[in-house]
Order: sequence, then C-alpha cells, then structure tokens
Amino acid sequence: MNLIENIREAVKSILANKLRTILTAAIIAIGITSLVGILTAIDGIQNSINDSFSNLGSNTFVIEDKREERGKKSGVSQKSYSALTFDEVSQFVDNYNVGEVTALYTTVTRNAEVKYGSEVTNPNFSVLGGDINYLYVEGYDVEEGRSISAFEHQNGSNVVLIGNEVLSTLFKENERAVNKSISFLGSKFKIVGVLAKQGTEGGRADRAVVVPLTVARRLAKNRSLNYRVGVSVKNPTKMDHLMGEATGLMKAIRRDTPGSEDSFDIQEKKSLAERLGEITGYLRIGGFTIGFITLLGASIGLMNIMLVSVTERTREIGVRKAMGATPKRIRQQFLIESIVITQIGGFGGVILGFIVGNVISNLLADTFVVPWLWMLFGFLVGMIVGLLSGYLPAYKASKLDPIVSLRFE
Repeated sequence: MNLIENIREAVKSILANKLRTILTAAIIAIGITSLVGILTAIDGIQNSINDSFSNLGSNTFVIEDKREERGKKSGVSQKSYSALTFDEVSQFVDNYNVGEVTALYTTVTRNAEVKYGSEVTNPNFSVLGGDINYLYVEGYDVEEGRSISAFEHQNGSNVVLIGNEVLSTLFKENERAVNKSISFLGSKFKIVGVLAKQGTEGGRADRAVVVPLTVARRLAKNRSLNYRVGVSVKNPTKMDHLMGEATGLMKAIRRDTPGSEDSFDIQEKKSLAERLGEITGYLRIGGFTIGFITLLGASIGLMNIMLVSVTERTREIGVRKAMGATPKRIRQQFLIESIVITQIGGFGGVILGFIVGNVISNLLADTFVVPWLWMLFGFLVGMIVGLLSGYLPAYKASKLDPIVSLRFE
C-alpha cells in the first residue's frame, strides 16, 4: 500500500465511525479552544492596556525637581538641590527644538474646595496649571465643551476645565456645566470644558480643575511652585536619544558641572505600562499552562480511543498484513487517522477559541483581535497531539501477529 492508499483508507475508516470521530474531535476541540481562547483574551487585554497608556501619554518623559532621599548613602549625606524655576523650565521649552511636543505644567494645590452656588466639594481637589500643550502631552481629552484657547493662555483668562468628579459633585445629573461659573482659591472661573473620565490610572485629572499656567502662577501669589516639563515622543524608539538630549540641555541651563550628578529628575512615564505588561506576560504563561493541561487530558482521551480502535480492527490489520502490508504502512495508516481527527478538532477549536477569546476580551477590555499566531499555533499543537497520541496505538497495531489477528473474533 502506498501513501495515497493509506490516506484513503484512513479517511474511509473515519467516515465509517462518525460518532466516535465527532466525540474524539470534540475532545481535542475543547483543549484547543481553551488554549487559543485564553491566549486570545490575554492579547486583547494587552492591546487595551497599550491603547489606554497611549491615551494617557505613556510615550512621554518628564523633567521635574530632584527628589530628596532621606538619610545617608554609603555614609555620605545626600545633597539637596534647588527646585526648577519658571525661567529655567521656560528656557528649556524654548530651546528644546527636536520636533517633539513639550508642555509646561504645575500643581497649585491638592487641597482646594471648589464651589458652585450652594454646592461645595471636599477640600481634597487639585488645582492644576498647564500651557497650551498640557492636555495633549498628558493624554487628556475634552468630553464636553472645548479646550482653553491660546488667547486665553496668553492673557491669563479666568477660564477652567473641570474633571469628571468635579462635574458629578457640583452639578446635577444631565445638568450642563459649560459656561457656568465656579470659584476656588478666592477667584471665580468660567467653565469652558469638561475632561473625559480618566479612570484608575489618570484619576488625578478626575478630581481636578485645570487653569492656564499664567493663572496658576497668579493663584500661587508669592508661593513657589514645583514646575514640570513633559515631552511627548512620537517615535518610542527614539526615547533614550531624546531623553539624553533633554538631559544635556537641562544640565546646561542648570549649570551642572560636567560629570556631576543631575540636579533634576528625568524619567520615562512608561514604567507602569511595562509592569502591567509583565503581569499580562504572567497571565499568558498561566493561560498556556491551563490550556496545555487541558490538551494533555484530550491527548490521553484520543490515545485511549485509538487503542480501542486498534483492538476493534485487529482482524482487519491481520488481513492487511496477510496481503503484504508492512508494519511501517500499518503505523502510517493509524497515525494519519489520528492526525486527521486532531486536525478536525483543531480547526473547530481554533474557531471556537477565536470567538470565545474575543467575547471575553470584548467584555473585559472592549477590544477585538485576530490572533494569527495563536491560531497557527493551535493547528500545530493539534498535529503534535495527533502524532504523540497516535504513535502508541499505531505501534501496537504494526506489531500484531497476522496469524493471531486473523483468528481474532
């Protein structure tokens, strides 16, 4: 018997036992579904995380005051550095001409009461001040109304953007806040826009009001502010290079001596996204392990069914051997049957895994993905399972004695 005949006989045998084939393929399909489904869902969640951090300005770096570390390091007291001044950060923004978007901003207070008519918030809301690029660099969107205009920034107009919690605290449900006036820190402001809800990671803006930077400096009066510079990087692969250029420019502005420690902090705002990426990596390993265990059970079930098939077809094997079939051809036939069954189950499992995975990721993260890698992986795993599960029954069939097999009832 040649290979074509073996394939024909294997397919004929599968069709002759449709119920057993369907049940066996279903076992494999369940295993592949769990594997592809879990990995697809994790990919969807990962994509959602990446999109969220892109919206939150994850491809940015920030220059801010040097954080003082208490105590001593290697027996030497830590040096303290002066805070970044408005003139220094303004000079940096004016001279950092690398084609990236820079923003200058500060926090006036984190303990403000915001008032609207008789409604008053708790004294734990923030007053933030930023320039024209602040919303873009931080990834904040205006849900209602508009952003603060360049004219209002330049002239220090008393206009304000409010966060989602400010809106829900001061205004009734479905009440329009735009063009209404609120007051805080002894001044009255006209609301020009409402910021979109940021959620857990960007929650600082939910409990804040945002005013032009010139107004923030006025509200601080004679009190010094801690200024920050945010730089949005279009191409993340240039992050290290651009941070290096920014460090050199700021050291020159601050007059830090060559080779000395930086008198400011510069850091990438991607650390949290990377940590969450590591968590999803662990989830992927866990999902793969669960899927592998499920497939292991499915492969054992397939092996058991194939062993039963060998026993049932002992007489058939004896006839084939009597007609000149070699042990190699017998093994080949049973391996082909096993692989075909697993590929039928694998195809169904991949389709179901794709659907189930996207349903889960859509419910949890509102995303849709086409996991080509995991789908191809599912087919490959199905073939490997077929080979491993079918080898022992095929080997057993090839070793049967033709005389004994012909006498089998």
